[in-house]
Amino acid sequence: MPVKIPDTLPASKILAEENIFIMTEDRALHQDIRPLRIAILNLMPTKVVTETQLLRLIGNTPLQIDPVFLCTATYRPTHFLDHLQTFYRTFDTIRDQRFDGLIITGAPVELMDFEEVHYWDELTEILDWAQTNIFSTFLICWAAQVGLYHYYGVPKHKLTKKKFGVFPHRVLDRTNMLVRGFDDVFFAPHSRYTDVKAEDIEDCPDLKILCDSPEAGVYIVVSKDARRVFVTGHSEYDADTLAVEYWRDVQRGVPVEIPENYFIDDNPHQEPRVSWRGHAHLLFSNWLNYVYQETPYDLYT
Repeated sequence: MPVKIPDTLPASKILAEENIFIMTEDRALHQDIRPLRIAILNLMPTKVVTETQLLRLIGNTPLQIDPVFLCTATYRPTHFLDHLQTFYRTFDTIRDQRFDGLIITGAPVELMDFEEVHYWDELTEILDWAQTNIFSTFLICWAAQVGLYHYYGVPKHKLTKKKFGVFPHRVLDRTNMLVRGFDDVFFAPHSRYTDVKAEDIEDCPDLKILCDSPEAGVYIVVSKDARRVFVTGHSEYDADTLAVEYWRDVQRGVPVEIPENYFIDDNPHQEPRVSWRGHAHLLFSNWLNYVYQETPYDLYT
């Protein structure tokens, strides 16, 4: 089944060229099936790129997905204003609705204290609302740190240098549906200046670490009921995303090391080597399947 998106969304052309099954809103209305309603709070500055990355992953399942893009009302970047006004909604417009799932992306604000972020109050209001209006919440990178802090008091810690590259990971609990089909060793990209510590998470009886990495640390954490999923890395990244970040920092004169285990021969002038794509699709399809199996047909019953 396809992901249902507006014809004019920039991601639609890219996904169609990749043979990702997408559907117009008009056609979807004539199908006798309830799609999964997935809200996506996109906090990344690269709006269109992030939309495409996430739609590519949630669109690669047998389920029909109805995504609703959200942006914060307390901070709206002016260079994307037309795009946001056309394709996004603010929290106030959907607060009375329920959704099967909520995805919250990372954001380039991790070196700030949580409470210093301009839209912090609005974000925590959304997290509180999600407890009653969302069946399962999937939080990525900085958003994962936000969720662990807001719900459980788990602090973040500044790293001595940026965790930057593609790192091997292991599965710690194979009985969990989110890691069904994962290999013994799998890879995922990371790009962050802060971290959460395993010992802080292990002190929370409601949390379980599903996957970690000897080099990158904690990767996937879930609540005991699996309705909160915290992913510290970026499995959704495209092949060239880390390269774009690397060359951006080089051009700005920001001290940055070559991302680890990424470029062929660790040469930034060579092509990146993609080693995480299969597990990215598995992670998202496993999560969507879990949500589909557990949510009621009528979200308001």
